[in-house]
Amino acid sequence: MKIQSISILGGVGKDQTPDFVGTVQFQMGQIVSIVGPTGSGKTTLINDLELFADRNTPSQRKILINDLAAPEIFSNGPARHPIALITQHTNFLSDMAVGKFLTTHASVRRRSECETVVDETLNFANQLTGEAINPDSAMTELSGGQTRALLIADAVVIGNSPIILLDEIENAGIHRTKALELLKDYEKIFIFVTHDPRIALLSDFRIVMKNGAMQKIIHTGEEEKRVVEEIKKMDDLLLEFRTHIRNGLELTESLLEDRLRAMGYLE
Repeated sequence: MKIQSISILGGVGKDQTPDFVGTVQFQMGQIVSIVGPTGSGKTTLINDLELFADRNTPSQRKILINDLAAPEIFSNGPARHPIALITQHTNFLSDMAVGKFLTTHASVRRRSECETVVDETLNFANQLTGEAINPDSAMTELSGGQTRALLIADAVVIGNSPIILLDEIENAGIHRTKALELLKDYEKIFIFVTHDPRIALLSDFRIVMKNGAMQKIIHTGEEEKRVVEEIKKMDDLLLEFRTHIRNGLELTESLLEDRLRAMGYLE
């Protein structure tokens, strides 16, 4: 079954108040964010998606694939499940070497192009994390950021899942802008749960959550696109300084002034 869209039919929030958004649809190729305060129901919403809720979860929402009920095989057959969920608390239990893990997975999913997709996956992951992943390292030795980067790359490239749910990747030191740039090269639906303004504003639209309910949908307009360009500059500066500190270097006022002047904030 080729997936073109996935839809959420509204249910209820924590106090049984109906979702203010009756229906929301994600089209293939879109990047979408789910935003809201901690405890607002963001994780519940992506769990509804991952479980193909059918009015059988506390939210009473219903998920449709291509405007139809999801086939039972999606829920009953893990190998056919089209959604990959990357949570913020994912850890590897196996001490298998990274390269062997990827090769094993690729031999099952994409045997005819195994070597190529393993290289592509490692390259993808290493563009998201500050410290390159050694394919000979045990998976249990990876840092939190490396683990999340590898899982994202594996789901996108080898797993080739058409729908990817990413829960707060900004908390693992992932290079956010690079992640969004890379993801746009793949024809999939990417749904981010995020508190990060850069991710939210670079999405096609965002769902605002409050008290467990979908409050509204905001499409990224031209003014917000201009705003995000300035946020990018600030975020890139913080990323540079973070790398500076990680490398054991000291920050100086003159360096800060030079960078702010180059960004056009100082004369």
